Amino acid sequence: MKDTHQTWKKKLHEIIYEADTPKGKLFDVLLMLAILASIALVLLESVPSIGMRYPTFFNSAEWSITILFTIEYLLRIVSIKKPKHYIFSYLGVIDLLSTLPKYLSLLIGGSHALLILRALRLLRVFRILKITRYIGASNKLLAALRASRPKIAVFLFTVVVISIILGTVMYLVEARAGSGFTSIPRSVYWTIVTLTTVGYGDIAPVTTLGQFIASIVMILGYAIIAVPTGIVSAEYSSHFSKTPTNTQSCSNCNFDTHSDEAAFCNQCGEKL
Repeated sequence: MKDTHQTWKKKLHEIIYEADTPKGKLFDVLLMLAILASIALVLLESVPSIGMRYPTFFNSAEWSITILFTIEYLLRIVSIKKPKHYIFSYLGVIDLLSTLPKYLSLLIGGSHALLILRALRLLRVFRILKITRYIGASNKLLAALRASRPKIAVFLFTVVVISIILGTVMYLVEARAGSGFTSIPRSVYWTIVTLTTVGYGDIAPVTTLGQFIASIVMILGYAIIAVPTGIVSAEYSSHFSKTPTNTQSCSNCNFDTHSDEAAFCNQCGEKL
């Protein structure tokens, strides 16, 4: 009886957590369609002319999708030997956040709670983050971003230092010209806006020296934007060659980064 139970859980785990089998692929495709349908409902319901005209349809459709995601969430917990590895994982938290709002709406009543209720309903947009589970490249990108954190942190610190220095210089140059550089923090704000090439135009230098410095800041902005892109791209390229192409997920600890030839989990030793 125990062997039958373990076999059932293993098959369920392969379907839900992996995509190397026809059933696993079908499950992923159907779930992605449900997520996209849910997001479409949220977007359409926010349009007054549509949401107010078909309230019953939107409510029924949302309950159907919420129940579907609830079943999926429970099955993910049941099919893994150590549920906490899924429940407290990034994807587990996202799955929970995307499912709870509809149930929470039952607990909040009264006209005074309408604004809170609307905010809770908007949390359903979290479901779009569930799609990242089914896009292999997203895992590689996340790994590249994690590996790039120290370099990007140093880069951002350097940008902050440059912004403070240039902001202070612009304050000294433009303070008496009445151009909006009324304090160093406000001048630093202008520097950041200019460096990022946003350029709101709410503050602009009027002196010749200030405009010259502004030109340097603008040109510097293009170089600054390119640096983090290069850092992440380099890390992504290195991870692309190292990342396995399978979707094997451990039924014990939910670890999902295994080499294509692996027979046992790299983290807990469970047989794959």
